[in-house]
Amino acid sequence: MRVELVQTGTELLTGARLNLHAQWLSERLTSMGYEVVRQTVVADAAGAICEAVAGALGRVRLVVVTGGLGPTSDDRTREEIAQLLGRRLVEDTQVLRRLEAFYAARNRVMPERARVQALVPEGAVVLENRWGTAPGLALEVSPEVRAGLGEGKGPVRAEGTGWLVLLPGPTREMRPMFEERVVPLLAKVLPVEEEWASVVLRTVGLPESVVEARVTAVLEGGGGSGVEVGYCAHAGEVDVRLVARGPGARERVGRAEHRVRLELGQAVYGAGEVTLEAVVLEMLRARAETVAVAESCTGGCVAHRLTNVPGASASFVAGWVTYSNESKVRGLGVTPAALAAHGAVSAEVAKQMAEGARRMAGSTHGLAITGIAGPTGGSAEKPVGTVFLAYAGPGGTEVERRFHPIDRVSFKEVTATYALDLLRRALLRGAGTD
Repeated sequence: MRVELVQTGTELLTGARLNLHAQWLSERLTSMGYEVVRQTVVADAAGAICEAVAGALGRVRLVVVTGGLGPTSDDRTREEIAQLLGRRLVEDTQVLRRLEAFYAARNRVMPERARVQALVPEGAVVLENRWGTAPGLALEVSPEVRAGLGEGKGPVRAEGTGWLVLLPGPTREMRPMFEERVVPLLAKVLPVEEEWASVVLRTVGLPESVVEARVTAVLEGGGGSGVEVGYCAHAGEVDVRLVARGPGARERVGRAEHRVRLELGQAVYGAGEVTLEAVVLEMLRARAETVAVAESCTGGCVAHRLTNVPGASASFVAGWVTYSNESKVRGLGVTPAALAAHGAVSAEVAKQMAEGARRMAGSTHGLAITGIAGPTGGSAEKPVGTVFLAYAGPGGTEVERRFHPIDRVSFKEVTATYALDLLRRALLRGAGTD
């Protein structure tokens, strides 16, 4: 089942806002067995949405549109779609009541302009919005209408009834609405009938080129026959996607996954939507162990990622952001002698930070980071991008030196990833309590 995505918003075209919807929806739809074949971004301008959606409906049976359902003057999606399909906009009393209740619950007067969000194209399925004000909409589009929309706009594949799904722009509203409202609807009206299988293996610590070379080698000779392989690199990690369609798809993906896991070994930390921080916390929880972290150049990035995981308090005890030398001494017990002899960015200081975090928190494990994020502050001996990671546990302390000469934001994210992986590898070795 082929799908096209249309994102509305002039701010996406000007670069004022990053288009995260396309990535998330594409990944989610692909995991459900749909094939996303095109993504289009259009401005909040009269006619632009109509043109993009008309072309899409003429080519595929499912089109998902995000944005433009709010109450402001530049929210045009509702009106444009009604005009495109020749349907009247009618006020939905249930939607209006929910809008009034939304504002009343917050002791606010509903602006008159907000009432426009209760207008619904005739025949549309209303997707309730429990996370905001603008409801989503789903519209069935007949083969005849689809064929007419596709005329003169390239190849027309208008066989079968199509569906147009309209979702609000805010991420906090769009994502849960898709999960709770759209997924069940698609299972009823446009189910994926072809057998398919997909798995995403999450790896850490290996460059994308190395992952690709090793996966390609192990899948040659029939091990990957009929399996599509894709890669996505981000912040010290590489995702390997294995997809197959048609008879025997599950068996083919299963064989390929087995071979890839054997080849990459411990570099594979999980599959699907799992995150590295969630895996680490689950390992700690299963062992009834805890961790504390001490960060300098990452500014709390590791602690932030850990506490993004529900239930993190069972295993994450405490975190220190010790940016200055004085804070390292006072907060973690780093010795002034170590700072004077080796500098803040050194194996010795990283070691004392990890041991200090573990001692001060009374945790099973301690993790520490100290480095030079740049763009200034480096030297010939320790250039910008130099970082030391330290792990302290019941069996002792280990330190790794790494080099990430990239921008500050990327440096922090990549370094946090490798620090979490350092802890994961220690746990895999059995470091901890007996």
